Amino acid sequence: MSSAGDRAILNSIFNPLLPVGECVFSEDIPCDLRDSEEVSPEYEEAKAQEIEGVKAAESGNVDMAVMSFTRAIEMAPRRASGYNNRAQALRLQGKIEEALADLNMAVEIARGKGRAACQAHTQRAMIHRLHGNDDLAREDFQAAANLGSEFAKAQLVQMNPYAALCNKMLHDVFSKLQRGECGGV
Repeated sequence: MSSAGDRAILNSIFNPLLPVGECVFSEDIPCDLRDSEEVSPEYEEAKAQEIEGVKAAESGNVDMAVMSFTRAIEMAPRRASGYNNRAQALRLQGKIEEALADLNMAVEIARGKGRAACQAHTQRAMIHRLHGNDDLAREDFQAAANLGSEFAKAQLVQMNPYAALCNKMLHDVFSKLQRGECGGV
């Protein structure tokens, strides 16, 4: 059994781009980050449609996934999750502008709270980063990081060359220590 300190040191060695003390062991969004939505028959039907959309996307039928997510949005238009999920499918289809519109809607509906907001900010940041809009990417990664996304935190570090360099140097020192190359340290 290892201590929290041992796990932090190992994490620094194996994930040199993360800030010291930050760990990535599981899902990047905390389990207790719940979306506050009213449960209604429409909500339940929309949720079922989203599950069908996810299954369709996982089986490679992205067109069917988009249709399922669109039905979910029609059933519960104030549910951010539907827009976020449809944006993922639209990205797979190469429809980046449509995906951004859905992500903007998800962020607006979620009002900066919950899992859907965290995921939408992260997805939108990835799109911005792929298109070279690093300032917009940083803003969205920061919003997602503030909501608890370890992935977004890691991306922010990667976008900061000085922090990445410091963490890389720390990784190198630990590697040399393990190999016995740093005598007397």
